[in-house]
Amino acid sequence: MKTRHFIILATLTLLFAACRQEEVIYVPEQVVVTQPELTDVSGFYLLNEGNMNSNKASLDYYDYATGTYTRDIYADVNPDVVKALGDVGNDIATYGNKLYIVVNCSNKIEVLDRNTARRITHIDIPNCRYIKFHGGYAYVTSYAGPVKIDINYEQRGYVAKIDTATLQVVDTCVVGFQPDELDIVNDKIYVANSGGYLLDQQSGNSGYETTVSVIDLPSFTEQNRIDIAPNLQYCRADRRGILWISSRGDYYETPGRLIAYDTRHNRVVKTIDLAVASMWMDGDSLYVLSGQWSYIGQTFGSNGYTIVNTKSMEIVCDNFITDGTDARITRPYGIAVNPVTKEIYVTDARGYIVPGRLYCFSPDGKRRWDVRTGDIPAHFAFIGRNKNEH
Repeated sequence: MKTRHFIILATLTLLFAACRQEEVIYVPEQVVVTQPELTDVSGFYLLNEGNMNSNKASLDYYDYATGTYTRDIYADVNPDVVKALGDVGNDIATYGNKLYIVVNCSNKIEVLDRNTARRITHIDIPNCRYIKFHGGYAYVTSYAGPVKIDINYEQRGYVAKIDTATLQVVDTCVVGFQPDELDIVNDKIYVANSGGYLLDQQSGNSGYETTVSVIDLPSFTEQNRIDIAPNLQYCRADRRGILWISSRGDYYETPGRLIAYDTRHNRVVKTIDLAVASMWMDGDSLYVLSGQWSYIGQTFGSNGYTIVNTKSMEIVCDNFITDGTDARITRPYGIAVNPVTKEIYVTDARGYIVPGRLYCFSPDGKRRWDVRTGDIPAHFAFIGRNKNEH
């Protein structure tokens, strides 16, 4: 995303507004937050989820070359798209020259030009959740059925296979109930099944899934399931083939945990008592935001900012924010690490129905700048000047 595009669009907007004052024309907000910086990473997109049923998912962009943060670029670049980005932005990633945005409750994948954010098309997938790429295909988890909390929910989820050349769904593979994040190791797709809808709200009894589905990539069929822990969410592979899987627990007596599963020897090799809210893998470092919700007290536990070394499988830092800025953060929600500069980005969802905030920290945990975002800032995608993925 080139900042000059926004300046031109804003200028044209003012000209049209002067000629036709009866029309309300949207102008994106731009804020210069820091000095320009030139590296192989040219910028990043930040996807704001927006509260469910509010139709307020939005897309922000930070340009390293100008130090400029621009809010809600999608609505500006694509003014002809009805309802703009949609309802609940759940994941974002780049592949080739395209940007893919998973919009959960709008039941679609938005496909954009990676450099301009101009919409190319959308792909219909019901209750879609997370996306991963391999060998010219995108793999997307889908809850398949409607948003409905019911311990007797009958609709199992699936993984959709999308040809990134034609942007068509070419196959599906049924997995467990309410599958969330997925990752790919040695021609196998590992899918974290949550069973997040399988709850009796009156009694508090749950039927949460406890398994990871294993899909054989060449045949695209489910081979087996691995029992891990209840209510799984994130699933990230490190460079040694260890899957780092988060369990939300049951929000009552069973706490959230981070589990390391060795795909080479097919066994759990480490369990860490961390209730993962979000996480980001950078080399051998897994950055974790934590905080445990409890139905008993209707409260969140204390916020955590942890680094786990994936090689030693030990916590090596129990608070990577070192200057006291964590006291200003209400609800840590999203995290990312610049792959070149190693700056750390943490988002604050604040009250969930108000604009959030993005904090940039130096690699040693000191605040460099912060800026207002859209509602519930959550998911990052870095882009590079040489068009390679970051």
